[in-house]
Amino acid sequence: MAEKLEAKARQAALSDLSKWSEVGGRDAISRIYKFKNFNQAFGFMSRVAMKAEKMDHHPEWYNVYTTVDVTLATHDAGGVTALDIEMAKFMDKVAASI
Repeated sequence: MAEKLEAKARQAALSDLSKWSEVGGRDAISRIYKFKNFNQAFGFMSRVAMKAEKMDHHPEWYNVYTTVDVTLATHDAGGVTALDIEMAKFMDKVAASI
């Protein structure tokens, strides 16, 4: 099982993820992605879904038209872990390529 990152390690990881932020009242991180159209948003979600299956680590997300609102936390660990940081970096890479 992945271990929850301590506050200092989480802050260091977030310094590399400038568009991600901590979720108030919860040990989680979040980001909102905006795309040009629904096709791009859905393509983003499809690519991330394949990675999530391989990692067996699934995001909480919400999609309306061109917007994908993502929250990451490792429920088994009770907060943010290295898995969430890996997923966030992957999501940023995919979004930048669209």
